[in-house]
Amino acid sequence: MGQQEVGGLRVKVLVTGGRGLLGSSVVQEVLKAGHECVVVQRNPSGVTGAREFLDDLMAPKYSDQWLAGVDAVIHLAAKVGIVGSYQEFFDANVRASQILMDAAKRHGVKKFIYASSPSVAHTGSALIGAEAGPAEPTRVRGSYSQTKAMAELEVLAASTSSFSTLALRPHLVWGPGDTQLIERIVARARAGRLFYIDGGYALIDSTYVTNAAQAFACSLTASPEAFGLAHMVTNGEPRTVRETLIRITHAAGVPAPVRSVSFHIAMAAGRAAEFAWRNRTTEPPLTSFLVEQLATAHWFDIEQTKTLLNWSPSISLDEGFVELAQWYAISSITR
Repeated sequence: MGQQEVGGLRVKVLVTGGRGLLGSSVVQEVLKAGHECVVVQRNPSGVTGAREFLDDLMAPKYSDQWLAGVDAVIHLAAKVGIVGSYQEFFDANVRASQILMDAAKRHGVKKFIYASSPSVAHTGSALIGAEAGPAEPTRVRGSYSQTKAMAELEVLAASTSSFSTLALRPHLVWGPGDTQLIERIVARARAGRLFYIDGGYALIDSTYVTNAAQAFACSLTASPEAFGLAHMVTNGEPRTVRETLIRITHAAGVPAPVRSVSFHIAMAAGRAAEFAWRNRTTEPPLTSFLVEQLATAHWFDIEQTKTLLNWSPSISLDEGFVELAQWYAISSITR
């Protein structure tokens, strides 16, 4: 059966980076929406229902195979964290996106959905009910944020009537099986090394993984006015850092933090850890960026996203924490 035009009932979608928490969820939501899905990345993802190609986006050998007949690309693959040289981040986040866009255009792809980050516009000040401001690669800190900002600007600038692009900025995505945000919090709490900064009263947004994945799936049939723009993706339920950490630790069955340190002490510790870890291949236990995130209010206005993508969060934070607790309960039995 041939693929219909994007905006119809069924399209063929290429997803890059389908191995992680968000990537595998995006693949599931794309398939659930009735679309055909192809996944490309360097290592096997284990996703079911999608055809998988193992390839390097920086030097693709088989792009003619995995882009054949594709109507839309969802580009999730990226280098994250702080470990690595600037060139490594540039190659993975900017150059790979350029190569993928060029290949997509050659193959007649109609839509290109880019996974960006709120950090591309976070210059250190509090973000209170903020919309998706412009990416600012010269003002944001860290190679990850700088290169993601550069890539977002290039993706949005490439949008035309025949090659429509948009960027989604999901914020603090979490869910069962998360080895990044959730598992790091739980590991620190289990070791007695989790603490609040300035009491943990900063108000922050987060996003349950299913909601974030559904936003990407909805972007495939978004309003024409959505393209050429960046869109914030969150649950739309800002909570304090304190409440968020308590709910996560309770779901995992580990002690909630009891200590609080000042912002200045935490920032000094984060910078010291970054310096001590500068030649290592693992992430430091604390970074200045993480301290800033935990101490500064950052929550967002998602009305534009809801309207133009015809999307809204389907799982509340409270429901998400219940699912997280159930996952930990099952995991403790099967270990």
